[in-house]
Amino acid sequence: MTSQEKKFSRKLAPQSSARMVETIYGCKWSLTVYQLLNAGINRPGEMVRQVEGLSTKVLNQCLKRNVEFGILDKQVFNELPPRVEYQVTPFGEKFLAILEQLEALQMEIDGE
Repeated sequence: MTSQEKKFSRKLAPQSSARMVETIYGCKWSLTVYQLLNAGINRPGEMVRQVEGLSTKVLNQCLKRNVEFGILDKQVFNELPPRVEYQVTPFGEKFLAILEQLEALQMEIDGE
């Protein structure tokens, strides 16, 4: 191998996962939704009542985005009045673990 040959090619960020992290952190309510789900609050109406400043419209957009990414699962019950509940998927558990690691990293940076 000559010194002219390249050993490594340019490393790019993974497109899907990087976009997912950026979108979730860009949504100011996603992390709050995860806290609510962790506390056992999984119905949208109750989420809105528990968080000051959170509107139904914004919550629905946030939940929809999380369902599209596969982080949350939406369960619709065939009842009157309609009932909807959200839960974290197995993939979502892995994703939330990564977010916890990012938070720990930030705490370490802030501590220095």
